[in-house]
Amino acid sequence: MKERIGVLCSGGDAPGMNAAIRAVVRTALYLGYEPIGIYRGYEGLISGQVTPLSASSVSGIIHRGGTILGAGRSPRFLTPEGRKAAYETLQKHNIQKIILIGGDGTFKGAKVFLDEYPDLQILGLPGTIDNDLYGTDLTIGFDTAVNIAVEAVDRLRDTAAAMGRLFLVEVMGRDSGFIALYTAVACGAEAVLIPETPTDFEAIVRVLERGWQRQKTSAIIIVAEGDEAGGALQVAAQLEQRFPHYEIRATVLGHIQRGGNPTATDRILASKLGAVAVERLHEGASGAMLGVQNGEVVLTPFFRAVKAHQPVNPLLLKLVEILSL
Repeated sequence: MKERIGVLCSGGDAPGMNAAIRAVVRTALYLGYEPIGIYRGYEGLISGQVTPLSASSVSGIIHRGGTILGAGRSPRFLTPEGRKAAYETLQKHNIQKIILIGGDGTFKGAKVFLDEYPDLQILGLPGTIDNDLYGTDLTIGFDTAVNIAVEAVDRLRDTAAAMGRLFLVEVMGRDSGFIALYTAVACGAEAVLIPETPTDFEAIVRVLERGWQRQKTSAIIIVAEGDEAGGALQVAAQLEQRFPHYEIRATVLGHIQRGGNPTATDRILASKLGAVAVERLHEGASGAMLGVQNGEVVLTPFFRAVKAHQPVNPLLLKLVEILSL
């Protein structure tokens, strides 16, 4: 019997997960393993929802968003009983090697799982649009999410200029401002509000007042959903009290940022990490997340990947301020 490698997606879906699954499956076959798909993340592992995958199983999926294996969160996996059931599923199906595609919560669960069952071999791929994992310059799905947000803001900018409006655009990022910051720079936003930095409301007021004095009748402000000032609707309500001469509108992009075809950047990143993950398992690696730093694939232990978040680039924050003139 061939040695088996299981693959699953956990947490929220991210564009590029299918490209990663495809790379895992075909590299596993190339190296002589039998790839096994695990549906619905940890929950499917607990309930035994597994099936063998072939090269044709992953044909025609590299361009598709979402994940053919399904994703989701599993409260049961947080319990010792749930993890024991997951381990029994792996034993029943003769799976010792696993590749997880997910984010912070996925790798926290993996670390506990390995602590309890050290005979397993587990590696992780950073599949999250938030780009907040330590140990990688980019996460799978981030580039696509930013491009979707940029396209939406570009369209809103047309309306803002035509109608003389101030738009507050809320993007995803409960604990991370990467999508908001990259979108703000790419779209030439007048200001950006993110969870990583204190919100200086008076500074935003000064930017808008300066623009109004120069007869600038429209503006765009990007708001990460987790910013301390609240979402776009709350910030809009505050600004309406200070700027009655502005026609203010708030737009929440929401989960639209998760869907759609992944960009070339996400497809290449996912393919590279998926293939190398199988190679590293083959070499005996375990207990780590694969990432890309300065173009090179690196391994970061799970405990380190989830303990610290990637810091935002202060240069990008400064660029938003400078280029809003």
